[in-house]
Amino acid sequence: MTDPRFGIEEEYFVTDLKTLKMVGSPPFQAIEACREVMGAWFATEMFQGQIEVASPIFSEFAQASDFLRGSRQALREALEPFGLGVVCAGSHPLADWREQVATDEEHFHQLFERYGHVARRSVLSGLHVHVEVAQPLDRIAVMNEVLPWTPLLLALSCSSPLWDGASSGFMSYRQTACDEWPRMGIPPLFVDQRHYDEHLAFLSRVGAISQPGECWWGIRPAVRYPTLELRMTDACPRVDDALTLAAFFRVLVAHASAQRRPGLLYDQTARSMLGENRWRAKRFGIHGRFIVEGIDGDCSIGQWLALAEQRFADTAQGLGTPQLFERARAIIDGGTSADRQLALFDQAMAQPHVGLSVLAQVTDLLLQETVAG
Repeated sequence: MTDPRFGIEEEYFVTDLKTLKMVGSPPFQAIEACREVMGAWFATEMFQGQIEVASPIFSEFAQASDFLRGSRQALREALEPFGLGVVCAGSHPLADWREQVATDEEHFHQLFERYGHVARRSVLSGLHVHVEVAQPLDRIAVMNEVLPWTPLLLALSCSSPLWDGASSGFMSYRQTACDEWPRMGIPPLFVDQRHYDEHLAFLSRVGAISQPGECWWGIRPAVRYPTLELRMTDACPRVDDALTLAAFFRVLVAHASAQRRPGLLYDQTARSMLGENRWRAKRFGIHGRFIVEGIDGDCSIGQWLALAEQRFADTAQGLGTPQLFERARAIIDGGTSADRQLALFDQAMAQPHVGLSVLAQVTDLLLQETVAG
């Protein structure tokens, strides 16, 4: 098959550069400035203090790198005259969900009306990656082949350890909050695309959903595009981490698409292991111990990554990302954003009288990392 095309969506918190708080209702002119510099790639989010950038379609990794770096710089330059900046992370240390204002669009109003505090508390940002699945491949079969590896990507992405003014005890509190929603997390066990379509038709028939996009699983067949969409990963402050995860997911989908019968070994036992690994990833991040087929007992994330490199190195080479596993190891060696945030949080808690508040210091770090690339 040809190299799969792909796209990346990043979500950002609009942040006051003086108070370092997430802004509940940014000036209209500030958001319009962002819309102007991003053009067709700009998108609104549930809250007025959040924006999304949805990329064009890429065929090469270098295109994605240029776009993400350019987008973050463009947003910074657009917002600075208003005393604002952007934070790209799974959660914002100084965001108070009680102060956030809903975006005035009918779709979002319906979400808040239907899901109440579950929606109002979802002040969270993710990294979403679309990867093309060529016809006539069954996207569900490809998804089933990829699914067991998604907790590895989640662990590498963790950037939401702080929530509601405190350490949450989770490296990805965002994924914990996601579990309050219906139809998030791990999808049910589907046999093929037909089975998936029948399930969505049932949900629509009984009034559980009004459109297919209201199934928000951590990986799903996209509604508008012939892609698989990764939704489980946290937004990444460091652009290199976001690019590594996007490249990793593309490799997984490409490798699965090349199999004679993708997803053949994905059964209820594999789904149970996936559920356990996802819990460990969101709780412990890269410090978790994981249950992986082909490895006796539980294993470290380093061992899991080594297995991934053995299995997918040729695919990564073929897609022009031979340094993928080296980059992933660098995340493990240096720590995720969640690790850096907690290290600074603990250090600041031990020295509470040094200017900025503890949470402000962490937010300042995230502001710097978001545009440093």
